Amino acid sequence: MAWIVLIIAGMFEVLGVTMINKLNEKPSFKNISLFILGFAGSFGCLSYSMSYLPMGTAYAIWTGIGTAGGAIVGMFFFQESKDWKRLVCIGLILASAVGLKLIA
Repeated sequence: MAWIVLIIAGMFEVLGVTMINKLNEKPSFKNISLFILGFAGSFGCLSYSMSYLPMGTAYAIWTGIGTAGGAIVGMFFFQESKDWKRLVCIGLILASAVGLKLIA
């Protein structure tokens, strides 16, 4: 269960980061609310997960999901570069996260 909550924490992190970009484009009550929800949900779920998982592993997985997810959202919704080198780096982040899960 802690692993599922950790993945949810990473998805909330992606929401929070996405909303930072949306707030820069257009500040609105909806964007501010989703920004707060994203980071509150992210830290809440991360905190729960760290009660059951090693801190280093949980934090690395959480940041990996946030980093890769933020880059992917940027590519698809904010016209960021889809260069193959970026995709390889995202793949390395995800492979590292899977590796940590397998040895944890």
